[in-house]
Amino acid sequence: MENEITYPYIQSFLFEIMKSSDPLLAEMEKYAAKRYIPIIQPESSRLLETLSMLIKPRRILEVGTAIGYSSIILARTLGSSGAVDTIEIDEDIAKIAREYIKRAGLENVIRLIIGDAAEVLQCLGGMYDLIFLDAAKGKYPEFFSFCFGLLNRGGLLITDNILYKGMVAKQGFIEHKHRTITVRLKEFINELLSNKELLTSIIPIGDGVAVSYKY
Repeated sequence: MENEITYPYIQSFLFEIMKSSDPLLAEMEKYAAKRYIPIIQPESSRLLETLSMLIKPRRILEVGTAIGYSSIILARTLGSSGAVDTIEIDEDIAKIAREYIKRAGLENVIRLIIGDAAEVLQCLGGMYDLIFLDAAKGKYPEFFSFCFGLLNRGGLLITDNILYKGMVAKQGFIEHKHRTITVRLKEFINELLSNKELLTSIIPIGDGVAVSYKY
């Protein structure tokens, strides 16, 4: 089906059963939906949360904060000494994220960095156990080398929107406005799969999630 990566009735079912029961997260979901702000879909956020709980990271990096929805989810999986660094290019939306992070009581756990991710990634110190990539999809190939270099061995790189409404797997004509992003996502997927230091699985939930383990 065009612009779908699974059957609509499955998506609807998962969306309903995976919606957050947490009042703050539920409020954020409504806020994002009303203003067309992209945040991770409920079924993908549950996967992200589960994987973070499994590997027990000490340091997490998120590329693409938006309103702080996934930042908060990730921060809540950390132990008492854990930390999240998250990068957002849009100053106005970062202000909204800061308010939600403060309301969640996580302002001492989450460090929000405002700037272009391609520049910020080159300036970060230290390594990370989990990196969540959820920013401008057309720039994923550009971000990859920086993220790979910042990821500890035994760590996970988790990438959202990897199938881009199913268009990455679509055969035939793709509208011009989507073509560049689709081509770059295919390039990024090839980088993940051909890298001998990564084991990557692509999961068709939400808008597609790639999970890459670094040997």
